[in-house]
Amino acid sequence: MSDTAIIPHDVEPHPLTGMYNGKFGLWLFLASEVMLFGALFSSYVLLRTGAPEGTWPRGEEILNWKLAMLNTMFLITSSVTMVMAWAELKMNRLGKAKQMLAITFALAGAFMVVKYFEYSDKLHHYQVELVAPMMHDGHEVMRITGHNVVNKEGEDVTIEPDAHGGDANAKHAPITIERSNVKRVTTFGPAHSTFLAVYFTLTGLHGLHIVGGMVVIGYLIFAADRIWKWNHEKLINRVECTGLYWHFVDLVWIFLFPVLYLL
Repeated sequence: MSDTAIIPHDVEPHPLTGMYNGKFGLWLFLASEVMLFGALFSSYVLLRTGAPEGTWPRGEEILNWKLAMLNTMFLITSSVTMVMAWAELKMNRLGKAKQMLAITFALAGAFMVVKYFEYSDKLHHYQVELVAPMMHDGHEVMRITGHNVVNKEGEDVTIEPDAHGGDANAKHAPITIERSNVKRVTTFGPAHSTFLAVYFTLTGLHGLHIVGGMVVIGYLIFAADRIWKWNHEKLINRVECTGLYWHFVDLVWIFLFPVLYLL
């Protein structure tokens, strides 16, 4: 019994849909993904518009838009190399196609490395809320943000305050706050901020999609020779379907970047 008898239209187009079944199935999957991210984006809009005035921070005040821009460049470039991998296969150049897939995988890995540093910075960035105002930079403040909090449990709190006044590279000397004047010490994680909870949810889910794509791309790199010898068209179709998924993941990020980091 032939393969086409077991799984019909896995290479040639189906007469009803005009495409092979794998591609049709992937479009159905992407439709469900649109609904998933559409619901999350809608929730973000409702939370933001429903927040009391002045309580919803601007992304550029908390997030690093420069790192996000770098990641945007990584993903846009990876979409180009993904298309080039498919085009090289269509021209029967397997070696070049594998190179393009490897570059795509490397760019995705670079995206995740940048995201690791971004997450790590948030989880090591602290905000100290005070019981009574204290003088800092010539102003009375009720909260101080910074890094490298020490002795935050049971003792006085020492923190390196963030720079202010436009000089991002300026370093402030560590200051110590008496424990009696410390109301709460929190990180910039998702537990204490609706905005950051939305940020970690959306970017974390997107990151899982990146990892999933990397798994498939890695498989195609190592299995390409075997599949190519077995059936050229099957490999071309699998790379095409992977590319469709990858373009969707990139498109989601293109929406996430301005919505979270710039608005």
